[in-house]
Amino acid sequence: MSDEYFYGVTLSSSHQSETWDPEAKAEYPRSNKLLIRQALLGPDAKPDELNVVQVETMCLQDSIKIPVAILKVGELRHARLDIEFPDAPVTFTLIQGSGPVHLIGHHLLGALVEEFEDMEEMEEEMLDEEEGDDSQFKEDENKRKGAGKRKTNEDEDDDEGEPKGKKSKMSNNAKGKATSPKKNAKK
Repeated sequence: MSDEYFYGVTLSSSHQSETWDPEAKAEYPRSNKLLIRQALLGPDAKPDELNVVQVETMCLQDSIKIPVAILKVGELRHARLDIEFPDAPVTFTLIQGSGPVHLIGHHLLGALVEEFEDMEEMEEEMLDEEEGDDSQFKEDENKRKGAGKRKTNEDEDDDEGEPKGKKSKMSNNAKGKATSPKKNAKK
């Protein structure tokens, strides 16, 4: 199970940078993920001033710095972002403008390590039970198949009591093969 909490930060000329790093705090012994949903320009932002928010985080091999929102009064006061940050730390910086810019999102806490261990044990038990159920099913199925496979000579005769060999000759005639003229001439 994971827990989800509201996350919000305001960047302005007096508070230009904020770092999200829950792993640095001992109170979060779980996996963490940050989701930033939107950036909003505050109502007291200066007209005709660009406000640029930059994020710095880790990518596959290195850190990356990139702008994620450019907001301006009269043009764009809101930006939908939907950005996920699975690894901490993440630093948001107002690199241009005086703001205020509000970043809104969710902080997701993963399950505790102990919960994962309990879940693994439960999954193993369930798999063991399923394997036992499957082997019983296969044995029953094999018994049913074995009973239906064996035929005796009596089963080879058709309903009229004719042997199988005669039946196959008749089927040849039904397929359009004529009997030899010598046999017809003798009768």
